[in-house]
Amino acid sequence: MRTDYHVHMAETGDLSVDYLRNYIERAKQEGIEELGISEHAYFFQETSNILSNPWVENRRTLEFKQYQQLFDAAHEAGIPIKMGIEMDYMPGKETEMQQFIEAHPFDYVIGSVHWIDEWGIDLAIFREEYEKRSLHNVYREYFDRVVTLAESGLFDFVGHIDVIKVFGYRPDDKEFLQEQYERAAQALAKTNTCIEISTAGLRKPVGELYPDPDFLKACKEKGVGIVLCSDAHKPDHIGYSYDEAIKLARSVGYDEVNVFEKRRARTAPIT
Repeated sequence: MRTDYHVHMAETGDLSVDYLRNYIERAKQEGIEELGISEHAYFFQETSNILSNPWVENRRTLEFKQYQQLFDAAHEAGIPIKMGIEMDYMPGKETEMQQFIEAHPFDYVIGSVHWIDEWGIDLAIFREEYEKRSLHNVYREYFDRVVTLAESGLFDFVGHIDVIKVFGYRPDDKEFLQEQYERAAQALAKTNTCIEISTAGLRKPVGELYPDPDFLKACKEKGVGIVLCSDAHKPDHIGYSYDEAIKLARSVGYDEVNVFEKRRARTAPIT
């Protein structure tokens, strides 16, 4: 079983079945058996009470009914596609996030940390912030959010769980890093929240898979499940460098992935 659940359409095309067919065809070519679309929640007017800043508001161009129509039309056309969402985890907004999630028939919900207050940590326009801050503080704040994301129990898996390394900034203190990995893995395990092995980092400045092998090992030791994802923003990204992702998974002992339907998970062998 190969999955690709972290997939976006709206930024490079539209929410149409015709455009979706390009993703479906690519998935077939890459041996992806479970494909899901997981648009950014901040695109939708219905999430303005969860996350709002100038960068986001410039991109809040959709209503959720347009998204639902994509899946309704795909199902009518006999196209197998899972319905997901990628939601920015915002501390203190758990009630609002829960209300949004429960209002829609998602197969899975991805929780991601893209923001530390008003700082978009993986946006190139904010990259210089890493030069201004203590990396220890930055990583501690980031993993604080990963922990509370997991503790919220709202999400099925975490997107690009160590995306804080996206520009190659990280503390030299390996012991400190391991402490962050361990506390995150423990919180994930307690709430049965999975993580994705994401190939997106290979397309970013850091040039690495998410997560770090030591982080993935900590997750495996604590019984945290995995999915395989590309964080595709166009059809050509589907299944990107999956052989590397599978090699990493197996290197720490994973031989199964999680498969989601209607917010319920089952496991299937990695192929």
